[in-house]
This record gives sequence, C-alpha cells and structure tokens, in this order.
Amino acid sequence: MMKKLLALAIGLMLAAGLSACGQTDEKLYVYNWGEYLSDGVYGDRDNLAAFEEYYEEITGRSIKVYYTTYPSNEDMYAKVSSGTSIYDVIFPSDYMVERLIAEDLLLPINIEEVCDELGAECYYDTVTEDFRGLYYDPEDKYSVPYTYGRVGIIYNTTMVDEEDCTGWEILWNDKYAGKILQFNNARDAFSTVQYMLGIDVNTTDPADWELVYDKMLEQKEIIQSYVMDEIYNKMESGEAAVAAYYAGDYFTMLEVNEDLGFFYPEETNIFVDCMCIPKGSGNPKAAAMFINYMLKDEAAIPNAECLFYASPHECVYTDEDYIEEMGEEVMEVLYPEDFNFREQLNKYAFRNLDPETAELVNGLWEELKIEGGLPDSIYMTAGILAALIAAAVIGILVRNRRRAKWY
Repeated sequence: MMKKLLALAIGLMLAAGLSACGQTDEKLYVYNWGEYLSDGVYGDRDNLAAFEEYYEEITGRSIKVYYTTYPSNEDMYAKVSSGTSIYDVIFPSDYMVERLIAEDLLLPINIEEVCDELGAECYYDTVTEDFRGLYYDPEDKYSVPYTYGRVGIIYNTTMVDEEDCTGWEILWNDKYAGKILQFNNARDAFSTVQYMLGIDVNTTDPADWELVYDKMLEQKEIIQSYVMDEIYNKMESGEAAVAAYYAGDYFTMLEVNEDLGFFYPEETNIFVDCMCIPKGSGNPKAAAMFINYMLKDEAAIPNAECLFYASPHECVYTDEDYIEEMGEEVMEVLYPEDFNFREQLNKYAFRNLDPETAELVNGLWEELKIEGGLPDSIYMTAGILAALIAAAVIGILVRNRRRAKWY
C-alpha cells in the first residue's frame, strides 16, 4: 500500500513539474506594422525568440512574446484608444506619437531606470543625436526611434515609360488606368495630392482639404485599388504597374521582382517610426526591456537588413558588414549624402491635426471610399467572381439533377 501511495505521489510531482515547464512567468504583447521586424520567418534572425532568451538571462524569469501586426497608424490608434488595449509595445509614426501624447495614451519609457533596476546594459546611446528631441516628443520621454524613411513611387519598368517618372502626377496618368495603387490610409493618400499641388500637408483650411478630396475622387476613376500590405503581392506579381509607398519596402519587393524601379518626387513625406508603451500595458518594465533590446546591435542590425528601412541607430549605419550587405544602391536611397534629416522632417513631416481638422479629414476619407462606388477594376474583379460563383452554382444544380435521375 505504501509503495502505491509513494508511486502516486511521485507521479503527481512529475506531472506538476512537466506542467510548470510548459508555462511562462510573464507575457508581452507587441503590436507592430506588418513585415516590420526580423522574426525568423524568412530565415533571418528571430528577434522575438532572441528577446525571450535575453530577458530570461537578465531577470531569471521566462517570458512569452505575443506578436500581432496592423496595416496603418489609424488602425493601431483605434485599438489603443479603445480603452480595451492589451498591448505593451507599439510602433507609431511621428505624428501619431504626437497625438498619443496629447491624448495621454502613452507611458514614460524610462529605459535607463529599468536597466539599472534589473542590472542590464542600456543601449539608448545607439540613438544618434539627430533623432533626439524631435517635434513629436521634445523631451524623448515617451518614444524611442525605430526606423525612418521617405515615401516614393514604385513602378514596373516593363509597364511604365521612364519619361512619365517625374513626380506624383504619374498616379493620375490615365495611360496606366487600372494598374495604379494608392495608399489605403487618409494621411498618406491625401499627401500625394498635397505634395503634388503644393498644399501644406498639415493645413487646417477646409477649402484645401476639399480640393484634395476632389483630386482624389478624380484619381479613383483610374486606380486599381487602395492598398497597404497588399502592395507586396500586387507589385511583385506584376498585377499593378505603379504605386506610392515607403522606400524601404521597394527593396523588399525588388528581391522578388527585378523589373521594379523607384524614384522620389521632389516633395515627399519623411517619417520616423518609434517604439512606445501605451497606457494600460500590463508589463511596462518588460516593454522597456524589449525596446532596449531592439537598440542592441545584435537585434538592430538584423532588423535593418531585413526591413530595408533607414536606421537612426549609429551601431547600424556605421557597421561595415551592414554597409556591404545593403549594397551601394540601397545605401544611396536610404542614406543620401546631401540629405538634411532635420530640415526635411520640419518641412515635410505630418503633424498631429487639431480635432476639427482630423474629423474633417476622416469624414472626407470615408466619403471618398463610398462616393462613386468602387474603382472600375474592383467592379471587374467582382464581376469575374460573380460569374465563377454562378458557374459553380449551375454546376452543383446540374450534378444534383443528374443525381436525381440516377436515384
């Protein structure tokens, strides 16, 4: 009897031990843009798994990172401002950082204090001075720069004439009707009109926004679709010919389709994407450690190599292996020698709009998506799908009638 009881006790202890092995001490919820971190999916470094190891090594506690993505700043804002957000780390762009601070939706990051408390090395010094004290967070209290870049035009060299590659006007060229892609978010999409027409992207004049709307409505007649992450498949496959998008993503697409080309219009958006901790975070100290780890060269360099975005971290852009890996064309596009970052940011970056203007812009954007229906190309696609569905239904009815005859 005693032997049976002892065996049972040992079995329970082993089961409890095995159960504990499958659990983690902490959780971290990271919310990022799509295709915006080296996560091991394409055989590159898995920075999420590496952080988990790093955190356990520093703290002695295991942690599990839950990683999800969003397509635009506005989608992220809707989640974070809802009051039900579970996220610990987010990656908003400059103007959105400004908005989140203004609405008291971010926590101070305090990287140095957290590192001191946990006995970890702080890597904030890798952020170059050019990217400190910027307009959206003058005291560097709520954000840490992650990447930066500019918006340009990606085009298929086998479908687009080089003489048309002069500026934003190409997105209104009916020669490429049905093959044009436009941003699927209000600020980026409207800015293509504003830079083209010389309108301030941060204007508060309703008449300016109405003019932008009219021009966008004109474009809607010839575009294929509004896109964010969908652009990769459409440009890589040759389904579309020309699109406005972020420079870094051009090189990702170029790896798949060597027929793609790129240029910057004379006036274009420049942006800084940051790492922040939203209010409501359940694990702000681990969030600060995650941000700190992303500044470490062993994480920052693989991120920069994977994303093809410019890095504000000195440990990246001064690394000889990184420079060689990127190649001359990439370095010229991402880090042009004659480029004055602060000057360009002050001149062309988005700012947080006042509530009345923001409401107007959002209303115009929603109206644009509804007014005049969908682009012709979407109607064509819908027609093809409807025909296929009809054929399938007819096929089923025919088979059913045949079965009726058979039985």
